[in-house]
Amino acid sequence: MSSAILTGPPVPGSSVEDDLRALGFTVSVVARPAELAAAVAAVPAGERVAVVDAGFVGHRHSLRLGLTDPRFATAAIPGAVAAGPAGRPALAAAVAALDEPAGPPPAEPAGAPLAAPPAAGRLADRLAELLAAGDAPPHRPELGTLVAEVPADEPARAAAAGRVAAVDEEAVRLRSAVKSRDGFTTTHLVSPYSRYLARWCARRGLTPNQVTTASLVTALVAAGCAATGERLGFVAAGLLLMASFVLDCADGQLARYALKYSTLGAWLDATFDRAKEYAFYAGLALGAARGGDDVWALALGAMVLQTCRHIVDFAFNESHPPSPAGGAANAISGRLDRIGWTVWARRMIVLPIGERWLLIAVLTALTTPRTTLLVLLVASGLAACYTTAGRLLRSLRARGVAASAPAALRGLADNGPLALAAGRPRLPGPPAPVWALLAVLLLLATLPPVVGAGSWLAVLGALGYGIAAGRAAARPLRGGLDWLLPPLFRAGEYLTILLLAAHSEVNGALPAAFCLVAASAYHHYDTVYRLRGGAGAPPRWLAMATGGHEGRVLVVTVAAALWADGQGFTTALAVLAGAVALLVLGESIRFWISSQAPAVHDETGEPA
Repeated sequence: MSSAILTGPPVPGSSVEDDLRALGFTVSVVARPAELAAAVAAVPAGERVAVVDAGFVGHRHSLRLGLTDPRFATAAIPGAVAAGPAGRPALAAAVAALDEPAGPPPAEPAGAPLAAPPAAGRLADRLAELLAAGDAPPHRPELGTLVAEVPADEPARAAAAGRVAAVDEEAVRLRSAVKSRDGFTTTHLVSPYSRYLARWCARRGLTPNQVTTASLVTALVAAGCAATGERLGFVAAGLLLMASFVLDCADGQLARYALKYSTLGAWLDATFDRAKEYAFYAGLALGAARGGDDVWALALGAMVLQTCRHIVDFAFNESHPPSPAGGAANAISGRLDRIGWTVWARRMIVLPIGERWLLIAVLTALTTPRTTLLVLLVASGLAACYTTAGRLLRSLRARGVAASAPAALRGLADNGPLALAAGRPRLPGPPAPVWALLAVLLLLATLPPVVGAGSWLAVLGALGYGIAAGRAAARPLRGGLDWLLPPLFRAGEYLTILLLAAHSEVNGALPAAFCLVAASAYHHYDTVYRLRGGAGAPPRWLAMATGGHEGRVLVVTVAAALWADGQGFTTALAVLAGAVALLVLGESIRFWISSQAPAVHDETGEPA
């Protein structure tokens, strides 16, 4: 529920009251400023409250943007200010700080033109100024060509009304439903019509969560079609995968079009993309198996590479927030952005989700699962080299790291009991990235694919990996390259599982390894989106219970040493996958549906 308080009777002919009611507000009117505090206090604490100047002239969508966005505690546009439950105390304090005379407003002669409102009379704007001066500065949405103002007299009011009529509000609303920065495929091949699908959904009362769920179901059906191993099934899988992507675009556009953001929606949007893509990889592997081709190692390799690519982006941005000032890399990027075609070329090189899914869909429909996964691995590998090189260049040029970087990087590291014990006490030594790189090299150098049948040597390598990882995370993590720790740890864990499962040649080992990496990857993505929302990493007990990355590596190497030649290894991988999935999903669901969980939606256009 929401309540809007007009600071006086609406001007004759004004639509502001109807617009507010159409946006879901219960509208009340205060005759004078002295009554405002009581009116605000009378609104139930759990409701959003808005204060709107009675002389407001503007588009309904301006009011929607300024007053209804649930992501912000306080927000303001010219002539209107709003506060959600979290911002209500700040708004009440601002109302109390108003210095208004208690007398009645001066009488106007009948038929007199609208007088210019004195500065003291524009209560909404004054409240916004008081909020900005305090601890709850209001969000001010970009209005673009939309109108929102409080005219000073009748001629100004007529001119403002003319500007309102001259703008196609619906066209502006549709354009604003699309991210301002996105990939080529999304921008030019999908968004031109998916925005109309989003509007169709909004007019029928559908929610973004329902569209997100429809996208997931469509992708799972696509994976099922790929799993048939038939050419018709592959064609249907490609078409359904792109249909799923259209729905995936539409859910975010619906959220922006109707400003329907939610905590649950944030969680679904953050996790379903990965679930859809990785389920499709599994579908390709199952379909290939029906044709006598084993591509589980390729499917798992594609998932490992994609997850490591994402953690590079996430860890770098935690250490060096986007758009840092200065630097040669940024100067070059700025010059390239002035050449139109280079913008799209650079966005396509990084293989964002639109380009990636289009590539997978076309290759699935026209070729074989093996070809699809091989091309995907090559393209993703090139994209990973390009983006990682850029991250390294920016890190070397950057001055310092974000104050929150050490805590965020430790959360992303996902260290368990062994690494935590090895990190005490904190002693001087090499920089954190050197320790992390040493840990991964020590681990990979002792795996059976490298040293032959020496499986127990891999256990010693896993112990060394855990100790070196603990020494790395024990460093202050304020160096420019310390963001490399989480990607290196992800590579160490996931590659160990992949290489041991592939080397064992035991029936079912690779599918079980796929499930284990998927469960661990979900945990790591969940950590990323908690950090993005400012909620911190998952509770420490979860890392202890799941063993941390080094604990899982140790368990897998011990299982390989004990049962590498039998079904025991497959069983061990499956049991570990089930235990990790049960723990991380249970805690994740508990967190994201709790009222304290933040609603975080990606509006940056960063490739996914």
